[in-house]
Amino acid sequence: MKPEVKVCGVRDAAFAVAAAKLGVDYLGFIFEPSSPRHVTVSQATEIAASLGAGPRRRVRLVGVFVRESMDEIAAAMRRAGLDVVQLHRRATAEDVAALKSAGYEVWTLAGGAEGDGVLFDSTHGDGERELRRGAYRTILAGGVSAGNVAMAVATGPDVLDVNSSLETAPGIKSAARLEDFMRAFAAATVADNAKGRE
Repeated sequence: MKPEVKVCGVRDAAFAVAAAKLGVDYLGFIFEPSSPRHVTVSQATEIAASLGAGPRRRVRLVGVFVRESMDEIAAAMRRAGLDVVQLHRRATAEDVAALKSAGYEVWTLAGGAEGDGVLFDSTHGDGERELRRGAYRTILAGGVSAGNVAMAVATGPDVLDVNSSLETAPGIKSAARLEDFMRAFAAATVADNAKGRE
């Protein structure tokens, strides 16, 4: 089955609109102030508004949080109109339950409590990108690029999370690089499906 694509670290509306037109399934907003890809809740709200609302907005929006409290996360999600919470820390079962009770899909890092999705990130010591299966969707992150997307697709994730390979500088995304990635991704999924039919 063809995985979905998430582009993380989105910081401007023009790129977000271009990404949605190119068929990206998820756009991620990083609220961690120490990240070069950091956005404020106000910035995320403006970018989300540029993509339309309700049925008009095909792309789903992910809030990435590292240290905020559950109340702060819920407030940011509501204000910006986001769909999915990604906890980029070792989540507890209580964290997941609190966010799900607030009505959000929850993605967690491998090694913590399992959410609706579990993110396997090679940059966070999750090892050899081995996707452990369970009652959750698998998200593969960490260094995914046009150059290795065929290998990434072959591991069978539900979602590919791509970030720095699309940048001309930290935090500056390139629509041209995303177009190259999506072209390579399409070729990789066709090749992977052909292998599955052999």
